Amino acid sequence: MKIVVQVKLLPDEATEPALRETLRACNQAANHASRRAFDTGTKGKTSLQRLVYGELKEMGLSAQPAIHAARKTAGAYATLKANLKAGNYGSEGSKRRMTAESKPIRFRKDAAQPFDDRCLSWQMDARTVSIWTVRGRFGRIPFACSPEQLKTLTEHRQGESDLVYRGGQWYLYATCDIPEPEPIEPNGFLGVDLGIANIATTDDGTVHAGKHLNQVRHRNRRLRKRLQAKGTKSAKRLLRNLSGREARFAADTNHRISKQIVTEAQRTSRGIALEDLGGLRERVRLRKPQRVTLHSWAFAQLGAFIAYKATRAGVPVVHVDPRYTSQGCSTCGHIDKKNRPDQATFACTSCGFAEHADVNAARNIAARGVASWAVSHAADDAA
Repeated sequence: MKIVVQVKLLPDEATEPALRETLRACNQAANHASRRAFDTGTKGKTSLQRLVYGELKEMGLSAQPAIHAARKTAGAYATLKANLKAGNYGSEGSKRRMTAESKPIRFRKDAAQPFDDRCLSWQMDARTVSIWTVRGRFGRIPFACSPEQLKTLTEHRQGESDLVYRGGQWYLYATCDIPEPEPIEPNGFLGVDLGIANIATTDDGTVHAGKHLNQVRHRNRRLRKRLQAKGTKSAKRLLRNLSGREARFAADTNHRISKQIVTEAQRTSRGIALEDLGGLRERVRLRKPQRVTLHSWAFAQLGAFIAYKATRAGVPVVHVDPRYTSQGCSTCGHIDKKNRPDQATFACTSCGFAEHADVNAARNIAARGVASWAVSHAADDAA
């Protein structure tokens, strides 16, 4: 499996301007490639590279950066095409979709730029890197990372590393190919219910996040609303800063929750059962305040974090049908809307079983995980 290791670059006063100019030049080249791709309809990786390679070289890039600028552009158009197909820009003819389709993709002047080993080399023992810039090659740029990250880089780094400028700091995102351990044979499944009041609840009764997390989210929402109403340049700048802070907060929270869930599953030799969240936003009907909360949290990111951490730990993960998990009784199986008298309570109208609603849903998810695993392995055995 591939993971990304983030390390912090520590350039000196002479090196930092060169890095800035390099990102600017690479993204100017990518914007040129994007305009050519849009005008000619040439958006495939190889065909676009052939079309613009000479032009990008004339703009001051050496061979490999020119190739990567063209490939970055082709990748951006492939992503746009996939998003359009998935309906992420609205339906055919919608204003947002038409805007996305009517102009070339543009890259920020400090957007990330990929480098391969011909442009960037690592000196792990010295904790330095040597990197190509438009001012020539700069060597012995220090980087900072944890001992665990350094070990991963030394043993598993492969492929490209992205140069990133974010929040006034420089980073390298290095791709590492980690061998996957053999999955364990699970002794049951840990069911995980994802929700709004509580971000994640497991079938053994552990509730992750909740009141404090929602207070932070609601406070940010109120601040965002005030800044949007103000509309000044400083308000827009603060909105951008708030957006980055919220994204980091969500990622940190999702990392901590996913780590705790995977650790518990590994400790008890269980797999993890998650809801299949495909089409969640279109499928779920909620009041407006709840819709805002649903759409503002990175549930897909949390599921992805759980999945990749579980893969690294050898813990199997299954995705199950989420329908009626909140209305069905985990004891007798009776399904009824009246089983949920309020958000937090589950009380079965058939057998009288009562439990926290999220815990009951997680138990249903766990049971479906066991059934799904049994069915899939029965099919494998038959084959």
